[in-house]
Amino acid sequence: MTSRIAVTGIGATSALGGTAPENWSNLLAGVSGTHTLEHEWVQTYQLPVTFAAEASVRPEEVLPRHEAKRLDPSTQFALIAAREAWADAGEPEVEPERLGIDWATGIGGVWTLLDAWDTLREKGPRRVMPLTVPMLMPNAGAGNLSLQFGAKAFARTVVSACASSTESLVNACEHLRDGLADVVIAGGAESAIHPITVASFASAQALSRRNDDPEHASRPGSVDRDGFVMGEGGAALVLETEEHAKARGAKIYAYVVGGGVTADSHHITGNDPEGLGAARAVELALASAGISADQVTHINAHATSTPVGDPNEYVALKRVFGERIDEIPVSATKASTGHLLGGTGALEAVYTVLALRDRVAPPTINMTEQDPEVPFKLSGEPQPLGDGPLHAISNSFGFGGHNAVVAFASAD
Repeated sequence: MTSRIAVTGIGATSALGGTAPENWSNLLAGVSGTHTLEHEWVQTYQLPVTFAAEASVRPEEVLPRHEAKRLDPSTQFALIAAREAWADAGEPEVEPERLGIDWATGIGGVWTLLDAWDTLREKGPRRVMPLTVPMLMPNAGAGNLSLQFGAKAFARTVVSACASSTESLVNACEHLRDGLADVVIAGGAESAIHPITVASFASAQALSRRNDDPEHASRPGSVDRDGFVMGEGGAALVLETEEHAKARGAKIYAYVVGGGVTADSHHITGNDPEGLGAARAVELALASAGISADQVTHINAHATSTPVGDPNEYVALKRVFGERIDEIPVSATKASTGHLLGGTGALEAVYTVLALRDRVAPPTINMTEQDPEVPFKLSGEPQPLGDGPLHAISNSFGFGGHNAVVAFASAD
């Protein structure tokens, strides 16, 4: 089945801005959202990595205090992004039983969990907040969005590491095609820039160590890349059947036309060096979209800036696109935003939608010398995508061997 799903609203909050338009403007301008962390805990725990891409607009600046204190930061970001997307979509009138939530996170309420543990150790059980579990549970984002928007069709949560929110978009597309809802709010959020995660990723040799030059630390495809940069935030897309969107006269940014989800079954953290699972996810996305590899005109790559991950993604995509992979404009936007873990796929989906709308691939900043093992068509400047119908894919690959790819088509 190849029925198209319309994207009618978008919202985003990240290191590049507190709204989707701010994100897009700063992304096109080549802004880096990575900075030195100004927290006492960096020195307290003598962390080997002292920078990250924190959200530029803090949730407490947006949400009322009484609301924010009942939500983990990851859910705060979810609410902010979803509210923006819902307003952007014109607040669709839809029966509660026909409105669904497909949400995602990679880690969930890590701040709530570890703050509660500190409270228990230092002050005893009576001081642990009664809302601790509802705040830390990974499905808190989906549950709170369901409450916020009165969504009764379903409120589902994907936890597939860094593939999470791309998988949530694939699920939303399938749920709409299967007739389970008329409108779905889909996306993901993460707030895991915490001492334990920074220390753990650093111990695993996954993070960049460029403490002296944080703004240029994330270098996807560059020969001197040395790891990813942690980011945070959230992004949401309002998706609805094409018939529903057109019946209410909604503006349509682009269409979700397909998706693919696979597993490597190779290693708990490393992806398959032969790219078999990732390639199959792309092929499934194209097949469900009813398009060929030759019709893809833009790719938002997973491209985390790790020494092993970037070449493996190139190997996977070359399996699908052959020599043409070197001609397709590719964007590696984590260079600007950092890596939002479970929220990153949704943010990059927003960027992909806007790339199709504006017919331009956003730049990949911080390229020094391109690695010959990663010869994607990357550019430090925006790349024009040309005229006519456009198709794009956005890739996400996560710990556990999770692969998720979503395919989009331009609205005109």
